[in-house]
Amino acid sequence: MASNFRSYIWDPVLIICQIVLMQCIYYSFLGLWLAGVDSLVHSSRSLDQIFSYEVLGFATIQGRLSMMAFILNSLTCALGLWFFIRRGKQCLDFTVTVHFFHMIGCWIYNAHLPSALSWWLVNVACMALMAVIGEYLCMRTELRAIPVNSGPKSNL
Repeated sequence: MASNFRSYIWDPVLIICQIVLMQCIYYSFLGLWLAGVDSLVHSSRSLDQIFSYEVLGFATIQGRLSMMAFILNSLTCALGLWFFIRRGKQCLDFTVTVHFFHMIGCWIYNAHLPSALSWWLVNVACMALMAVIGEYLCMRTELRAIPVNSGPKSNL
């Protein structure tokens, strides 16, 4: 009889649903973080803050606050990995997938690949944070001690 402990069954519907869920978490929380940042500096909200690579920059306070929102979003997405993916081995896969689709969205929105170094630095840093923290949280849960029934012992 084979053991079912940590068995993995190929389920493409589950994987696609998890990808869609992580994209929803990514953009929902990014929108919330950017709304919070916008309320601090009293600026108008726009899709440029999410998809335009020119907004992210070190020169302006708005650019630095937007970078902070992206970094905070990577922390909340790491929690999403922990709650919904629950596998340390898959955290890097889902993190890269989320950021790859974000890059495709930015490419479509701007009609060309992002060329600003600050955009690439922020996204690589966010990928690293999201993957490492998500993997740490998932591994901590996976390695939690399994309780063993400590019933009465018999002397043989």
